[in-house]
This record gives sequence, C-alpha cells and structure tokens, in this order.
Amino acid sequence: MAAVFFHHVVGDLTVGKPEVAELHDTDTLDDAARAIAASPEGAVPVWRPRAAPDDPPSGARFIGMISALDIAAFVASAGVGDRSMRAVVGEVVQPNPALLREIDPGTRLIDALELMRHGVKRFLVRKSGSWKGITKRFSVLYNEKFCCLSREDVLRFLIGCLGALAPIPLTQISSLGAINPQYSYVEASAPAMEAIQKIPQDPCAVAVVETMPDGTRSILGDISTYKLWKCDYVSAAWALANLSAGQFVIGADENGSTPISVFPEPPISPSSPVEEISPGRSPRAKKFSSRSIGFLNNTQMSAWRTRSMYHRGRSTPLMCKTTSTLAAVMAQMLSHRATHVWVTDAESEEDGVVVGVVGYTEIFNAATRSTCPSPTAS
Repeated sequence: MAAVFFHHVVGDLTVGKPEVAELHDTDTLDDAARAIAASPEGAVPVWRPRAAPDDPPSGARFIGMISALDIAAFVASAGVGDRSMRAVVGEVVQPNPALLREIDPGTRLIDALELMRHGVKRFLVRKSGSWKGITKRFSVLYNEKFCCLSREDVLRFLIGCLGALAPIPLTQISSLGAINPQYSYVEASAPAMEAIQKIPQDPCAVAVVETMPDGTRSILGDISTYKLWKCDYVSAAWALANLSAGQFVIGADENGSTPISVFPEPPISPSSPVEEISPGRSPRAKKFSSRSIGFLNNTQMSAWRTRSMYHRGRSTPLMCKTTSTLAAVMAQMLSHRATHVWVTDAESEEDGVVVGVVGYTEIFNAATRSTCPSPTAS
C-alpha cells in the first residue's frame, strides 16, 4: 500500500478550509437550499442548535445529512408548491449519526479512508496545529476552530498524489474491481417518483434506462443528488410528481454537462424559481419556459416510447468505459464535482450499455489496494 496514506494525517487536508457553518434542524428548507448550493456533493450536515452561542461544533449534535434530492422529494410528496420550502429541516432529514465522525487532526489518512469506506461522509476536524501526527509542515494554530472535510476533499488530495499511488491510477477500473454492478435503475417509462423509492444511500443516484431486447440496459440519464444540486426545488418537485423518469432527465440535463437543473414554473402552483446559486452569490428571480425541460406536444406524447424522445445529446449522464483508468475516473468526478460515474461496456456495439457505477467508496477501495495488476492503457 502507498506510503502516502501513512505519512499524511487528516490535519493536512484542513489547510484553507472554512470554519463550519451549521445548518440546524430548526432552519427552513429555503435555508437548506442555500447551504446545499455552496456545499460539495449536493448535501449538508444537519445539527441540533447549540445550547449556548459560544459552544463549539460537536459530533454529538449531528443529526444526519440533507440532500438536494431529499428536498425535491419532500416537496413533491407534500404537494403544496413553494409553501413546502418553509417547512423546517427537521421534518425532512433522516437521522443517521454514522454519516459524520468527529476525529482528531492527527488521525492518519489511511485510518480516515477506512472510515469513509464504511459509510462516513463527513469528518468534523479541529483546525489546530497541536496534534502529534507525522506531518508537521502544516502545523499552524487556528484558534481551535473546526472545519468539515468531505469525500470530495479527500479525492482532491489523492489527485495530487497520483505519482505516489502508482501503478494503481493507471490501471483499468475493471482490473481493480472498482465497478459496482449492483446499481439501482428505473425504466424511462416509469413515473419519476418511482425512482425516489429506489435511491440507494451511496451513491445517491438511480439510472434511468431503456431495456433492450437482449436484456442489456441503455442509460439515458439519472435522477440523483448530483443532478439536482443547485436546482429550483419547487419546479423539480412538480416534475418528479408529474413526469415519467425519461421526461424528467430531459429537463434535468437541459443545460448540458453542468449539474444545474432548470425546470419550468409549475402551472398550478406558480412559484418564483431562482437561478442557480453559486458560492458567494444571492439567489435572484428567473423565469423559465416549459421548453427548458423538454415538454412534448400531444403528437410527440403519442410516440414518447421511442428513443428519439430522449434527445440523448441532452440527457447523457456522466459516463466512462470499463477500460477507463482509475485516474481518469477520479479526474472526471472531480472536474464535474460529481458523486459517481456510470460505467458502460467498452465491448458493446451499442453506446451507453450500462454495467455498473463508480462512486467514492469504489475509488477509495481501489486506491488503497496493497497490490494491483500491471497498468494498462485506457
């Protein structure tokens, strides 16, 4: 196993990280939407309020994670339009204290990765230089502040250590066993809300597929936290409740490869959709037309089962081949700030035949392998 995992500690990854900004279970979904827009992985931790204003962050007050998909699904189920966004976070978040772990900044990276491989998605770390770790060059006092480290932070660190991880990064993901074949999927003809019932915890994504005569599945898009990151949740909820999965992914991918979803204004319960929110920006009103989600006229609806309806160019999800290298997949996830990449069969004559998915867990498992086969070209 690469020495980099033993020679670095979690504190090395906290340099430059902002102090924890807490979202409480008493805050509204509007507050959560703003927090999610500025967060990695389209999800944020939820905390119980502090007993006193000067109380430090504590893992004991952590409740669980709330994601973009959680909000959209809740609003869709509530069916009261933008009034649902005034609900409190505590009504939506699913308690799961195991998703966050408070750890010492001197914890070895290999031990931190082991925790993430077993389901931890965030680390709460004290930003202090007083730990007794191996790495000392980043030892700077931070006045006992705390920060949260995500799996994206760990992946970014690993990208900077590709040379130290050789030859694993240049090995095909199929050879490393990094492809998870147990992915969740829903037929494009099924209601979009059916996908919500199948969303796994990690990665939080369901493939929207068309099953071919030979039994293979062609992926048309996905319904996921990543795709709903920074979206207008009221419009997304309306689409979830009223469209098929195939129709939904057209709108979700209207803007191409960006993870920002644009949906039409609900015709019955008008809302004030907001433009995608980037860190440091305030939401501002934006009006969308139904064309932005690819609504079909009556003639098109009668033939919606045809593959031409899905406009593959717009609904193509983030994909790689079974022959792709681990480094290529890591870079792909990081550049798109995605939580997963769908894997397609490199030997199939048809494009987009999905065989599995690669997420953070698969990458961390592969990167920490003690041995691996000889590297091969992608």
